[in-house]
Amino acid sequence: MEDSKIVELYFDRDERAISETAEKYGKLCMQVSMHILSVKADAEECVNDTYLKTWQSIPPARPTSLGAYVCRIARNLSVSRLRRRRRARSNADFDLALHELETCIPMPEESSGELTAHLEAFLLTQEPLNQKLFVGRYFYAYSVAHMAKAYGLTEDAVSSRLYRVREKLRVYLTERGYSI
Repeated sequence: MEDSKIVELYFDRDERAISETAEKYGKLCMQVSMHILSVKADAEECVNDTYLKTWQSIPPARPTSLGAYVCRIARNLSVSRLRRRRRARSNADFDLALHELETCIPMPEESSGELTAHLEAFLLTQEPLNQKLFVGRYFYAYSVAHMAKAYGLTEDAVSSRLYRVREKLRVYLTERGYSI
């Protein structure tokens, strides 16, 4: 079916418009989405969302090229999903960093100011690179890969240094009466 006839189906609010769009441009939208997302389930969901968004936007829009119109919608939805996925992964990195700290720092209670003072004093006893790695990981929530690249180390070297610092911190705080 020609694009102009499919667009008229949208204007008539005829649900066949969606099936005609899917038949004519579904594979193309899937290619666009897969190229961006690389995950079939996510791409399929974006393509389905493309049909809904197309239904909601025609009318009032009257695209001259329906193929370009739906591909642009598929692309925009796929890029949005990719951004959400990246944000979620960033939050996962932060959650992992907090989990690592749970092994050496007690949950703060009333004495959190005192705990902060002990933490600062402990960090001053560490070599500068270890200080930077610790603050980068547990304050700024940088990934191990990011810090490895920034400091010219391997990821294993960064992980090992962080592990040793956490162990020293655990001992340091235990000696000062904190139970982990």
